[in-house]
Amino acid sequence: MKQGARIYLDYAATTPMDKKVLRAMEPYFCEKYGNPASIHSWGQEIQAAIDKAREQVTKFLNCKSSEIVFTGSASESDNFAIRGLLKALKRRKRAGEKIHIITSQIEHKAVLETCHDLEKENVKVTYLPVGNDGIINLDDLKAEITPETDLISIMYVNNETGAIQPIEKIGRLLEEINKTKEHRIFFHTDAVQAANWLSCDVEELGVDLFTLSGHKIYGPKGVGMLYIRQGTPISSLITGGDQEWGLRAGTENVAAIVGIGIAITGIRNTKYEIRNTIKLRDKLVRGVLTQVSKTQLNGPEKPKERAPHIANFSFKGVEGEGLVISLDQKGIGASTGSACTSRALKPSHVLMAMGLSELEAHSSLRVSLGKYTTNIEIDRFLQVLPKVIERLRKISGR
Repeated sequence: MKQGARIYLDYAATTPMDKKVLRAMEPYFCEKYGNPASIHSWGQEIQAAIDKAREQVTKFLNCKSSEIVFTGSASESDNFAIRGLLKALKRRKRAGEKIHIITSQIEHKAVLETCHDLEKENVKVTYLPVGNDGIINLDDLKAEITPETDLISIMYVNNETGAIQPIEKIGRLLEEINKTKEHRIFFHTDAVQAANWLSCDVEELGVDLFTLSGHKIYGPKGVGMLYIRQGTPISSLITGGDQEWGLRAGTENVAAIVGIGIAITGIRNTKYEIRNTIKLRDKLVRGVLTQVSKTQLNGPEKPKERAPHIANFSFKGVEGEGLVISLDQKGIGASTGSACTSRALKPSHVLMAMGLSELEAHSSLRVSLGKYTTNIEIDRFLQVLPKVIERLRKISGR
């Protein structure tokens, strides 16, 4: 890190695009411009690029290429997974039967607001609580499953606290339940924050629907993908063409699809990279808790239950938005929580669900690391943070 260089610690919001990704995308802006739906050579060259990207995603997830649909974002993929499945299932329901979804109170807004909206359409939604660690209880999940349950949607890694949810255990539980259930329960997970760090083998996890995003894995913004297990009923939400197996109409964003394909091949999940990030995260957590008084770490106490790249703190007597602005003035980028809700002046629904007070939730800071984070940057952050906190506490008089 150069003297006076800015320090980016908001990788959970977005990651910088890898240069290899940019180089792979560049020809598809001007040089290779055919429409993949065209049968001539210009179009078929582009279709081949999309097919290659699909195969790259397929290898990463251990699935079939026909099970991958490219979308415009992870939020679209979440909507497609839930609304598309329910739209298909409605045709199977008898008169008077309700669709039942089970999700959690700490999901991304793309899932929560979709569920809230569906409740207006007579869909029953159960919102599972979480413990103080931000993790759902499997017994709570079992207790809420009924013969009418159609879909369970639980995120893999929480975007604010890094809490890892027991996705593989849920997958095994549903595998057993579905053996004797008349109507299958389908399982969706938003894995946006997990892809760089945890196994995304859909067979191991036992999921039917799986969401990923390009810009969280050092790829471009404006592209996501949804894995749809073969045999899972789903209806299109965007009609007007046969693109993406007839499930998402519209000419594909070819450059972005090429980008997400290259980005996903760059995820190696090597033990060294993960170990190094965990070491930096643990150094960060120890430093903050020992150097700043009246501070608490939000999320799981056990490091193995937290994703390697996220740490969330509450600082008594400090307002989170003011802290983010003050750090930015010192050249450090961090966040108060989800980037999708950062402009809303409401306390974090995730932290509130974990039992924090509104005051504690408003005083939170999320620090998230990535593959470019260095030891020197963490040292610099730990030098700056205590002074910023001290100044803000003096101003607030707390």
